[in-house]
Amino acid sequence: MGKGVRMKVIEIKNLHKTYQSNGQEVHALRGIDLDIESGEFSAIAGPSGSGKTTLLNVMGGIDRPDEGDVIISGQTMKGLSESELSKIRLNRIGFIFQAYNLIPVLSAVENVEYVMLLQGVEKHERREKALAMLRDVGLEKESHRRPAQLSGGQQQRVAVARAIVSGPEIVLADEPTANLDQKTGSSLLDLMKNLNHERGTTFLFSTHDPMVMDRAERLIRITDGRITL
Repeated sequence: MGKGVRMKVIEIKNLHKTYQSNGQEVHALRGIDLDIESGEFSAIAGPSGSGKTTLLNVMGGIDRPDEGDVIISGQTMKGLSESELSKIRLNRIGFIFQAYNLIPVLSAVENVEYVMLLQGVEKHERREKALAMLRDVGLEKESHRRPAQLSGGQQQRVAVARAIVSGPEIVLADEPTANLDQKTGSSLLDLMKNLNHERGTTFLFSTHDPMVMDRAERLIRITDGRITL
């Protein structure tokens, strides 16, 4: 699937988020406005503590803002219950984490199947889709292995497969190359870029890795909770 007409996948309006840390107020987000369109391969870049992970977590419904709104394909997240937010995370957003977050007791194919299991996809269909996805990320022969039997790069490829197998509207990737060496990280980014082009999957990264910034089609810089273009 190529990139046709681009629609807004996420609209962010005036996001504010403040944390308490060691008795101090930390203003993680200070009035963020941002639109992400379908088919983007973009990165939010900034130093540690700049607010990029907080922004990704609020966009993904993992965290709630103190003020402002996140709208996913026209649906506001403001005022939603925890169960309603869970449904959005399950059905519309794919997540890739720095620490992989695979389930240790499940094989690679079972990890990829997991989101579809929660969605109620029939067993034969989800196994077929999961194996096809592992083939796409070059891990078909490792489908039966558990995470501990895989390298870091292979685990992150399983995480990528799990994130996109059910066709989410956007994939949010928080520092996905942070635990990988340069060669493995580069290979992983090439893989995601190919999936972006072939499937039209929308990717949004948070990163301070120059390699990710170089490959991003759009770079969104954040400093002290504010976007600085």
